[in-house]
Amino acid sequence: MHEAVGSAARGSQRRRWWLIAGIGVLNVGMLGSAWAEPPIKSPQDAACRNEARARVFVTPDPAGIGLHAVGRQIYMACMARSEPRVVRKKRDRARKR
Repeated sequence: MHEAVGSAARGSQRRRWWLIAGIGVLNVGMLGSAWAEPPIKSPQDAACRNEARARVFVTPDPAGIGLHAVGRQIYMACMARSEPRVVRKKRDRARKR
């Protein structure tokens, strides 16, 4: 009789462990999707994301803004470099008068 009570307790403990493990896996899955990146929009976007990933850990952070902000700065600088320059024509306001 004593052995039957022990095995029932172990079975209950085992079920509880699986329940907790399952909830943990679901939480990790939900958190992973919260940090998902938006879809890649262009070849320049993909190249700049790769550059930011490669340089984020070696770039100094003296202001202490964090890795995410440093990576964002690297990405935005890369995107600004890769965009074609737009030459605007200067208006001659004297001619229009």
